[in-house]
Amino acid sequence: MPFTTYIIYSQILDRYYIGSTENIEKRLERHIKGNGSTYTKKAKDWVLKWQCNFETRTEATSFELLIKKKKSRKYIEYLILTDKKA
Repeated sequence: MPFTTYIIYSQILDRYYIGSTENIEKRLERHIKGNGSTYTKKAKDWVLKWQCNFETRTEATSFELLIKKKKSRKYIEYLILTDKKA
């Protein structure tokens, strides 16, 4: 099973969340139920906006950190709109 870096969005919070996982369906379900991270417990309307699959966990987490390091909503929205990998 591939590893996934993903971006989810909450309209209530008007915020994006970036993460990585081995099972995107289960992870999204946990975010929606409030069993995800502390950050995502604040809302239950999370929607998957973007995802990219990788062969290894290291690649997925590295890309997650690259996105977070940019600290840029514009970059996140660019990824979503263009469906780019980097």
